[in-house]
Amino acid sequence: MEQLSRNPHSVVPIDQQNDNPAFFFLKRLIDITVVLFSLLLIAPLLIIIAILVKIDSPGSAIFVQKRVGARRVFDGQKWVFESFEFNMYKFRSMKEGASSSIHREFMKAYIHGNEEKMAQIRSERKKEKAKYKISNDPRVTKLGQFLRKSSLDELPQLINVLRGEMSLVGPRPAIPYEVELYKTWHHQRLETMQGITGLWQIKGRSQTTFDEMVEMDIEYIQNRSIRQDLSILFATIPASIFGKGAR
Repeated sequence: MEQLSRNPHSVVPIDQQNDNPAFFFLKRLIDITVVLFSLLLIAPLLIIIAILVKIDSPGSAIFVQKRVGARRVFDGQKWVFESFEFNMYKFRSMKEGASSSIHREFMKAYIHGNEEKMAQIRSERKKEKAKYKISNDPRVTKLGQFLRKSSLDELPQLINVLRGEMSLVGPRPAIPYEVELYKTWHHQRLETMQGITGLWQIKGRSQTTFDEMVEMDIEYIQNRSIRQDLSILFATIPASIFGKGAR
């Protein structure tokens, strides 16, 4: 297994009043059980999607990207959340070798709440249905548009969950250059394991501002429970099918 790149200086103490070891144990148990069952069930679908991606455009079927995660560790005195970088897997939805410059520019405007700059990058000022995403991204392939809208491009992240780098439910793991733009309070979204789905996916997705997304992540962290995780998992299915605000 690849050695993860840690940042030992990025450590957040866990709120002791909200620290329930049984929750984290059960959450991990559910993650492993659901992922193993899902992989057995959808293995043919994964193979079909991989083949279609290869046929649709030149390049690998799997896209690997560095993301920032967080995990619960004991520092010798107390439990803390330690941030680290890991390789996150997705089905490739863009042209091979596509530049990240457009996304970097858009995320900078998104995090800073610069509506005018976002509209300029989208070049669709009149289309407000999914205003907080890049519309008609020239980097995205035809098949990639469908995979993103249906969230099928996220399925390889089940491997990240199995490896313990992510959870099924939690805030979405950010790209390192996004985290560098965070305001101090934005870092609160890193006070738990990052996930494939969460409150943001079922409540707003690309129709919310960045601050609203972070507020949802903090709400999830402050009210973490197995019941909430299961509720989000079940609500994710219709959200993915209808593709509301998919990114």
